[in-house]
Amino acid sequence: MENAHESIKSLFQQEFARLVALISKRFGWQHIELAEDIVSETFLLAAETWGIRGLPTNPTAWLYTVAKQKTLYQFRRRNLMVNQVLPELTGRGELDRLTNDEEWAEESFSARTIRDSQLHMLFAICTPLIADEAQIGLALRILCGFGIDEIAEAFLTNKATINKRLFRAKEKLRAANIRMELPPESELVRRLDRVLRVIYLLFNEGYYSKTQNRTLRNEVCLEAMRLGIMLTEYERTNLPKTNALLALMCFHASRFEARNGQSRSDRHSAEGSGQAGEDLPILYEQQDDALWDIGLIRQGYRYLEQSLQGNELSTYHLEARIASWHCVKEDRPEKWAAILNLYNQLIRINHSPSVALNRIYALEKAEGPTAALAAAHNLRLEQNNQY
Repeated sequence: MENAHESIKSLFQQEFARLVALISKRFGWQHIELAEDIVSETFLLAAETWGIRGLPTNPTAWLYTVAKQKTLYQFRRRNLMVNQVLPELTGRGELDRLTNDEEWAEESFSARTIRDSQLHMLFAICTPLIADEAQIGLALRILCGFGIDEIAEAFLTNKATINKRLFRAKEKLRAANIRMELPPESELVRRLDRVLRVIYLLFNEGYYSKTQNRTLRNEVCLEAMRLGIMLTEYERTNLPKTNALLALMCFHASRFEARNGQSRSDRHSAEGSGQAGEDLPILYEQQDDALWDIGLIRQGYRYLEQSLQGNELSTYHLEARIASWHCVKEDRPEKWAAILNLYNQLIRINHSPSVALNRIYALEKAEGPTAALAAAHNLRLEQNNQY
């Protein structure tokens, strides 16, 4: 029973979003809640059945088969007439095609179709029609398979607030008749910028979250990275800035345990007293570099190398290079001079308080406190608590 429970929990995280995307892609965005309900019911049935009979030979195939059967049953039972529920379809024959077992089996369950469905869902969610917080919430729910409880905890709010936020966002998407498809070539790059921004914000939501659930923070970051990797698997979205963002996330994620674990001094103190250190972010200089993930750092360098193709220099390129320097253990002058130079470039194309404040830190390390204090005084960010 315990083995079945753990398998369902793992599969839910992996397959919930894929199944919802497949159903929504086929039957339309207006049925997103029905798709979520069907997939949730499928997992509930799996919990009951597997708990009694044990795990099937192929649990993933079992889920897809049952979800497909439930979907077809729901649409047929509800007698969804074209002129009432599917107004964009041109005739009854089209509805029959959508609910045709053989055609759906051939089209909808290949790895490529699953990937394409999620990619189209990602572009549908990342529209300027809805606010950033709503986009992140939809991404967590529909693309990453997080439950409402987990999303509420990540945002440090309650379930009712999250449910209302997601409901309003879905209503806006329905009202605007947003389709689950890639935009035309002329609009793709502009829309991709929005998609990359949402993935970037999603990663930050996990990395800088104030929730004490360390596992949740880590999973949010990993899901953002998974969405970024998905973009690299499609030629039209595998652009240099996509790889630059992935490099940035890899470098930051490599220091996740060191940042959220114990510093050397805290660990030494805890070992001596038998007490655990407080679960607070560890400042960069106090981090235990033995906790850095070397595999993720190497992966970050691979994505960074791939990002160097072309002539565009995005904020992700500069932030990735800065993050790569933070994965260099030696605290030598050349390191901080390089970081300061990168911040000087970054602030010219992205002048924000956070970039300006981070530059002050690099300036202090490179040129000393006198230069840093003078530059900090000129910022005049008295209303900023970090300042």
